[in-house]
Amino acid sequence: MSDRLTHITTRTGDGGETGLADGSRVPKTDPRIHALGDVDELNSQLGVLLTLELPEDIRRLLTQIQNDLFDLGSELAIPGSSLLKPEHVERLDAAIGNYNALLPPLREFVLPGGSPAAAHCHVARTVCRRAERSLVALDHASITTDNPRLYLNRLSDLLFIVSRCLNRMASVPDVTWQPAIRRET
Repeated sequence: MSDRLTHITTRTGDGGETGLADGSRVPKTDPRIHALGDVDELNSQLGVLLTLELPEDIRRLLTQIQNDLFDLGSELAIPGSSLLKPEHVERLDAAIGNYNALLPPLREFVLPGGSPAAAHCHVARTVCRRAERSLVALDHASITTDNPRLYLNRLSDLLFIVSRCLNRMASVPDVTWQPAIRRET
């Protein structure tokens, strides 16, 4: 990568367009660019989460996910490419099963919060849901396989589960929803 990014400021986007990796130019309001931005924001939010003290297994998992998300961004930047494979989704499914097995069953809806790490994980989860919606909004011809959509769907579930695990590991209870009817009594 030594000479790939020699000029960060190119001024080519000053007119409201941006370049895709295949050389084509699209408006910055293009749904593909929205999806790219949402995936980038998700990756950045995971980067914030990784600045906190985390168990090593979760740190490794999130770092792998960051790399996967960069691959997804590349897939979005190169129309017609397909970088995320079924194995990526299967890896998330396995992590969901492993981490969910560590948790007690849910008896109430969980609100975002608890420990700082869990709260940041919840923010990543909500950004992931937005990235998924942006991806779904793309024309189906724009994405060559279902893997990116499936990946983001599983990832948001995994981030919810990991947030609960992070609370449990920090000995902080999940913040549970108290419906108005119960709050008033």
